[in-house]
Amino acid sequence: MAKTYLANLRLLSRDVRLFLVAAALIGFSWDGVRTVLLNLYLLRLDYGPEIVGVVNGVGSLAFALVSLPAGFVSARLGSRRMILVGVAFMAAGLGLLPVVELLPEIWRVAWLAAATVLNYLGLVLYYVNSLPFLMGATGPEERDYAFAAQIAIMPLAAFAGSLVAGLLPGLVAGVLGTTVQDPAAYRYPLFLASLMLIPGVLALIPASEIAASEPEKAVAEEEQDESLGARSSRPPYALIIMMVVVVGLRFAGRGPLMTFFNVYLDDALGVSTVLIGALIAVGQFISVPAALAAPLGAARWGNGKMVSWGTVGVALSMVPLALIPQWWAAGAGFVGAIAMFSVSTGPIRVYSQDLVTRRWWGVMSGAVMMGSGLGIAVMTLIGGYAVAALGYQVLFLAGAGLVMAGAVIFWAYFRVPRGELAHKPQRHPTA
Repeated sequence: MAKTYLANLRLLSRDVRLFLVAAALIGFSWDGVRTVLLNLYLLRLDYGPEIVGVVNGVGSLAFALVSLPAGFVSARLGSRRMILVGVAFMAAGLGLLPVVELLPEIWRVAWLAAATVLNYLGLVLYYVNSLPFLMGATGPEERDYAFAAQIAIMPLAAFAGSLVAGLLPGLVAGVLGTTVQDPAAYRYPLFLASLMLIPGVLALIPASEIAASEPEKAVAEEEQDESLGARSSRPPYALIIMMVVVVGLRFAGRGPLMTFFNVYLDDALGVSTVLIGALIAVGQFISVPAALAAPLGAARWGNGKMVSWGTVGVALSMVPLALIPQWWAAGAGFVGAIAMFSVSTGPIRVYSQDLVTRRWWGVMSGAVMMGSGLGIAVMTLIGGYAVAALGYQVLFLAGAGLVMAGAVIFWAYFRVPRGELAHKPQRHPTA
């Protein structure tokens, strides 16, 4: 099994490897440094959970609103080109965040929101286009492994980024002669995160453009599929809507987890920045083997079951985070939820793309990302106010309930192959 796994990884093309370099830098900067420090930076600027929720929520809302148009644009302009633009936007947005300290107080929240929107516009261009890029740059044999590699390499880089982020405020404060309560201790690490994304742009420049139009071979295969009745030629609106609902509920639970976990530890439990960075880093690290194991699980049980079981695991893992107000329980719940989310992310991406024909890859990708953005946006925008009124525990419990609802809906709708899949079982990876 291990030899087969490595053999499939060796099939990854030069374009996929260049893409993974950019993914690693995004993982370090965005999922690592930014995830640990941005909300703590906002707290050091004397903003409470409400503003933290608003700033993060408007970014997620922009992510949701742009996702579907980004899918259509990628079909015309090409995935690699749009990924390049996306990573550049992310670098610019992160670099603009700390500039807020130069502005009058009246403009600061608006500036933070605008820079965050730019961040998320870049993120949505990256994610929406990464799915069709990987689908077009891989063959059936190595495709699940390419998705697993992407999902594994980002948290592995984020693990390093989170550890570095936990240490940087103390180091910067020592150099500046101040304390970790000073916003300056977080300002310069955020600038560093911005600079780290520039090599990601450079890495993607030599990559080949994935053709927006369908090559003759792909067209022939698709026509053969349709002639066999494997997939309907009608627009797959029902399938797209169902995936939006399921992914939206998954991310509605993930939103409070990723946005308010570090705020909860700092604001409610008084945990140090170093420990916060370490807990987030452990969650990112554990998600690496979880993501790498996903293709093996999909080979045995199918991507559908991996999605169902992993989503249930996310919901159950969030329960101790909500009910036990101790840092170790919060950390265990966070780590478990991130691992279960990671083990089911690759399968749900491949599953959603396999539901539709090639011409609908970009649209399905955009719709899935729209669902994730809407889920995060709604829960993040109201999350800060929910914390102020009801407490962190209620917010985390609500998130767990929404994730469980997503698992139930996915299982109920897709438990029996229907529509485009009724006559042809899903492709599973070789193992």
